[in-house]
Amino acid sequence: MALKYGSAGGGGALTARGARAPGGRHGVISEVARAAQVSVSTVSKVVHGHRDVGEATRSRVEALLAEHGFVRPGAAAAGPPRQIVTVFRDLAGPYTLEVARGIVNGAAEAGVHATIGMTNRQPIARWLDDCEALGALGMILVISMLAERDQQRIVEQHIPVVLVDPLSEPVIEIPSVGVTNWRGGRGAVEHLLGLGHRRIGMLAGRPHSVAGSARLHGYRAALEEAGIAPDPALVKSTDFDFDEAVTAGAELLALPEPPTALFAASDAQALGALEAARRAGLSVPAGLSVVSFDDTAVAAMASPPLTAVAQPFEDMGRVAVRTLVELAEGRAPATPRLELATRLVVRESTAGPRR
Repeated sequence: MALKYGSAGGGGALTARGARAPGGRHGVISEVARAAQVSVSTVSKVVHGHRDVGEATRSRVEALLAEHGFVRPGAAAAGPPRQIVTVFRDLAGPYTLEVARGIVNGAAEAGVHATIGMTNRQPIARWLDDCEALGALGMILVISMLAERDQQRIVEQHIPVVLVDPLSEPVIEIPSVGVTNWRGGRGAVEHLLGLGHRRIGMLAGRPHSVAGSARLHGYRAALEEAGIAPDPALVKSTDFDFDEAVTAGAELLALPEPPTALFAASDAQALGALEAARRAGLSVPAGLSVVSFDDTAVAAMASPPLTAVAQPFEDMGRVAVRTLVELAEGRAPATPRLELATRLVVRESTAGPRR
């Protein structure tokens, strides 16, 4: 089952179709109000789709508007509203909600509807079918694995599709939107190194995740540039998941020589690290520093608030929508891989190591 979000600009003023009414649109609204024996305000409410008008009154006003040959701007020419399909693996976790909000806002600004669904309810192939059946401009696919047969269909049938943080590297014909994951990962670890940490662990994503792998490579690069050999024992790979991160974090903190700081590849994993530290009797940041990647709303609400690599979620949504609309209009993006800059937000979860 899909959720549909409306675009902005749906309820405008009336325009003439075939005749010019005296006094312009305001004169027409006044004329209809007199004929329907209602106030101008009531007619305006009907025009803009407000629901606080009785059904009988609404029907009378709508009939008079039609009789005068007026329609809302673009209604006659545009037909059904333009829409895009946006598909997530699921809608659990702070990351997906932030991206969904960015896409919905971006769609509203572009004047299109966003229909949102999940691949755990039906496969991507079925969503491609739905995209065609709906007459949608195209599809945005967020953090999902795109099978080879689906990629082939998209390319061969010229279906406009944009990927956001794909789990696998797509073919070059399918554009994707993401962030500077490697640079953000390196910056997070450089922050910890600057505080004096030398034994830094990481809660990494799964190896098949393109974004997770880039963050892990950034972690390793920062250590190597500081003259520190990365220790495989200090890296645990999990899903971007709280429960798995609690377990992995506990394993790291139980090492004979535990890390003094942890870099988590997502906010959910960072929250798991905080819980693992609590269970181990360690205070954050005095006993353990934690840096996250994402900076969703939960990062600032954590206890303590998380130092985090911030992703520009609103911009990601806007860029994904804009790129999809350009594809639907036959315009190719300037580059197949669009990467937006991250930034480090320093809060209270990091400090120098305890001597």
